Amino acid sequence: MADIHPPDTLSTVPPTPAGLLSNREKDTLIERAFTGLYRWYTARSQETRNWNADLSFDWRSLRADLPEDVITVIQGFFAVEQYAPDYTSELLNLVRASHGRSHFQMRWGSEEEKHADAWENAVLFSRQRTPEWIREYKERLKSKQWELPFPDAIHNLVYTVFQERATQLNYLNLMKIAQGKSDKPHLQGVEDPILAQVAQTIAIDEAAHYNFFLEGVRLYLYYYPQKTLEAIKNVIGQFSMPAQQLVPDWDHFFETVYKAGIYGPRDFSRDVMQVAFRNLGIESRKKLEEGIKKTREVPDFEGEQARTTIIWDTFDYGAIEGDVKRLHVKIQDYEKKIGLDELDPTEFVENPEVPRAKPGE
Repeated sequence: MADIHPPDTLSTVPPTPAGLLSNREKDTLIERAFTGLYRWYTARSQETRNWNADLSFDWRSLRADLPEDVITVIQGFFAVEQYAPDYTSELLNLVRASHGRSHFQMRWGSEEEKHADAWENAVLFSRQRTPEWIREYKERLKSKQWELPFPDAIHNLVYTVFQERATQLNYLNLMKIAQGKSDKPHLQGVEDPILAQVAQTIAIDEAAHYNFFLEGVRLYLYYYPQKTLEAIKNVIGQFSMPAQQLVPDWDHFFETVYKAGIYGPRDFSRDVMQVAFRNLGIESRKKLEEGIKKTREVPDFEGEQARTTIIWDTFDYGAIEGDVKRLHVKIQDYEKKIGLDELDPTEFVENPEVPRAKPGE
């Protein structure tokens, strides 16, 4: 969340111009929306994606003659997901003051734990790695600890949007291979319905995670546009998949993934970054960087002058406002089901900082 000032320091905080929301008011609105989104997400998750890593798949039917390249990919996915406890605890500690975000991180962690177990089962039932080898490999993985890629909450929130989309893409493309749809000569004819089902099931989870984090970034983009756009620029400038510094033989794994047509730099640009940009109302990386550069050239409120409208031209603010309004409608509809609307409703509050067109313009 944005900086929240303790009560005894409020006298030192620069005053907010009349008619605008203070940082505290913005933080309160974002927190309320996150809490409502978390409640809605949990109910939907339990209703539509309540699967079990052991019992939801016919593991005995997994092929025992999968190509080594496919085994390398599955093993890599298994390795990355082994750091789920680190991902969860590190992010949880970072956002522990936020009810919605911290409780979601626990829910997210429980779903990522299923992914780790499912990929471990895939490695085991491929019968190409022994149980002893898997145990030793897990010990080797757990001897190292994953750390947050960024020190603050807003950057890590933005990072998870791109990371979840990239992970979903990886799993969807493995699903296609397991469905026999690969256009790579060395992988044609590789069909395994169980592996395809596993990859698809986990990819659906990743899509749900992506959408949750996307809604969160939209909230920040609506109430803190400049700060959020700068975070997006910083994240895409140094983005990398999680745990790549920790997983043994990562280079071999990544090369195998790339040659299999599962994921690579072009996929990140076309199917991750551009998709996320489109969902966030950003035209292009160039437009984002140019807008931020121009915005930095003008004084802000602390300089006793209002910002120019340049920042609003950097992305489609109207689309983001519409998305945030729709999120609140979704939350409000959910609250009506349980009676929360009668006691403590979540309400949408317009950001008055946004320049509005005058009637007739």
